[in-house]
Amino acid sequence: SSKTQAILLLTTHFTGKGSGAETHKPLTSREWGRFAEWLHQQNRQPEDLLNRGLDSLLTGWQDKSITIERLQGLLNRGSALALSLEKWTRGGLWVITRAEADYPRRLKQRLRSDSPAVLFGCGNRALLNAGGLAVVGSRKVDEQALDYSRDVGLQAAGANTNIVSGAAKGVDETAMLSVLDAGGCAVGVMADSLLRASSSAKYRQFLLDDRLALVTPFNPESGFNAGNAMQRNKYIYCLADAALAVHSGQKGGTWTGVQENLRQRWVPMWVRETTSPEAGNSLLIKAGAMPAPASKNDIDVPKLLAAELSAPPASLELPGLSVAENAVTRDVAYFNKSNK
Repeated sequence: SSKTQAILLLTTHFTGKGSGAETHKPLTSREWGRFAEWLHQQNRQPEDLLNRGLDSLLTGWQDKSITIERLQGLLNRGSALALSLEKWTRGGLWVITRAEADYPRRLKQRLRSDSPAVLFGCGNRALLNAGGLAVVGSRKVDEQALDYSRDVGLQAAGANTNIVSGAAKGVDETAMLSVLDAGGCAVGVMADSLLRASSSAKYRQFLLDDRLALVTPFNPESGFNAGNAMQRNKYIYCLADAALAVHSGQKGGTWTGVQENLRQRWVPMWVRETTSPEAGNSLLIKAGAMPAPASKNDIDVPKLLAAELSAPPASLELPGLSVAENAVTRDVAYFNKSNK
């Protein structure tokens, strides 16, 4: 639709001819929320921007970062949008914007203006509103943690509960494939390479069976980016009803994501008890996460889902580390180093 085209032009990074990537930076989710709210107050629609002069249409609009020059530059990327949409459609992808009725309501409720303006996906988009258990964890873990993740997936399938995860190697992918192999459903929130994943042999049949949705707020062709990997954590939590961290290091995406969920109180947060010296699990439990059973034999998925949000922690200052903004910067650097 014209509305979707306008939102894509204003909020999405494109590649190739006509992208204007070096000149005009697409609006962030928060910037789009601010601009969309103003349009609504003026009884105007995003698609109006495609057909009328911006100077007259945006009379009264004032914003230091969202200038009319920037908006016009983004809207002029029509050729890049057309080329990208053709490629994405051929790959079986769909696009959903925050303005559409079937946009995930949990994202809107929990993130409000910070929810992504656009989501790209493939598979059964209805799963985005089905909730479930978020299962997260490190990429490099021992076999015991992987067995635990598999068992969580098996139990989720038996309880008709979706698994929501990040589709990354390690805990995330193991839990997702386990629930799918057992006949259940899953949502994978990807940080990169959605277009490539949509044709992957390991996902193909599950996508065809409408038991899997892969989704990303980032350009479907984008490669790995540490900032995107960190940012997508909140979408995993906010699409679910409760969360379980199987294994966390003492830095990196899982570590930062669990702390962010504890601080924002999006969903009840469980962390598996473990004596592994490399894990930061025990520190996260001390910071306010609920302890999940150490043994896979004691997992009870319905119990995890039935938990209520705990009281906000008095402090998230952990020994030697912090959830302050500089900690996020540090963890992005860690992600870059560990994923080279």
